[in-house]
Amino acid sequence: MPTIVHSDSVFRVEPGKPPDYESANPLLKLLGLVERSRLAAEREAYEAVSLQYLFPLRWLELYGPSAPDQDRLAAEEQDVKTDFQKQNLRDFRLGDTRAVRGWAATDGWRGPFLQLCYRGGPDSELWRAAGRLGDAIGLTLSIGGGEAVRLRAPYDEESDFYTVELWGRGGDGLRGLLGERGKTSLDTGLLQPRPDLLPGGGGDFDRDGLDGRDLRSVSARHPMHPVNPLHLDVRWTADADGSGASDPAEGSVRLGFEMRVRGWDAYLSVGTSPQPHGGVGFLEYRNLFSSYGRLADSGELDRALEPYNLDAFGRKGHPSGEREPFFAVSYMDLHVMDPACGIGLHRHRDNQEAFLMLEGDGLMVIGDWAESGARTRCFEVRRLTAGHLALLKGGQLHGLLNPADQRAALFMFGGYD
Repeated sequence: MPTIVHSDSVFRVEPGKPPDYESANPLLKLLGLVERSRLAAEREAYEAVSLQYLFPLRWLELYGPSAPDQDRLAAEEQDVKTDFQKQNLRDFRLGDTRAVRGWAATDGWRGPFLQLCYRGGPDSELWRAAGRLGDAIGLTLSIGGGEAVRLRAPYDEESDFYTVELWGRGGDGLRGLLGERGKTSLDTGLLQPRPDLLPGGGGDFDRDGLDGRDLRSVSARHPMHPVNPLHLDVRWTADADGSGASDPAEGSVRLGFEMRVRGWDAYLSVGTSPQPHGGVGFLEYRNLFSSYGRLADSGELDRALEPYNLDAFGRKGHPSGEREPFFAVSYMDLHVMDPACGIGLHRHRDNQEAFLMLEGDGLMVIGDWAESGARTRCFEVRRLTAGHLALLKGGQLHGLLNPADQRAALFMFGGYD
């Protein structure tokens, strides 16, 4: 089990003075960073609904409990389930690395892309270590546990980031499919065709031919796999040839696209049942999360219990590493979110929760309150569309914003912390 690292700071809230959520709201701060992200080609070359963002965390601060527990700042002791103030995020600081993945599509071709960025300017870790940075830095990258490759990341003046955007399409004829922005990015190296690093196409997960198959084993290393996580090992160097100061100084940063989103095109398995349960006709099913039958090994509804966790029966003091092999549900709610309404960034110490979008869509955020042992602590942001649900584990930060000009309807179920 990894050593649990909790929130870096807890802000004590004076009794009778509720937090000010209007100024410097963390949810709006984070989604403002999403808005300012810049991709290498024209906007029309990307499927907007597919874009997924990673923002590694350096520091975060939570609000403390409300009175009379305002001095109970240790998370292990915060057992009052009805005090929601202690769940809410007050502020955060990000690291220098960012990542985006999604589907690119041009003139009949559809395939994966991956963008990695490093913050420019003298306040980045790499600049401080090297004393200066030039017009390009180096990137050593391993995708999905594959062989590490060295890439050149040129400086992008528009975004103030050193950037590499890889496309899973060969360079043959690509230039003719791009607009002026994309062509310029090809010329400067911001956009690099690398099908060797991003294998697989847009049709690999089509419904046809998947009956009865475990989707986890289908194109298992596809960089846009709808179920399997994608992990990246990243190391930046001050010089483009891989020499000079590095960030991190030793080893690499482990990034992970891990958000559990399931729905019509993201599932564990799919099939058809004739006369279901003695009925009539045919029923098509999609197993989204499961801990029974041939999917009993998925482990996706389990959670690891630390000694301070309250389990489904309200008990504490578990041996470290004990697991609860089911998803306990203690409430089911319907929510309607007006345009520009957002559920703020917060966490539940103990309980899992699911967000099922019924109508409209929203920007879903799931992040790490504690080190998971699988990736560097970060925020992950992606679109949650109607018919899809996101499942978060106990302790994970999360939030949701409706950015559209129409209402969104949401079904939420889980347990309170």
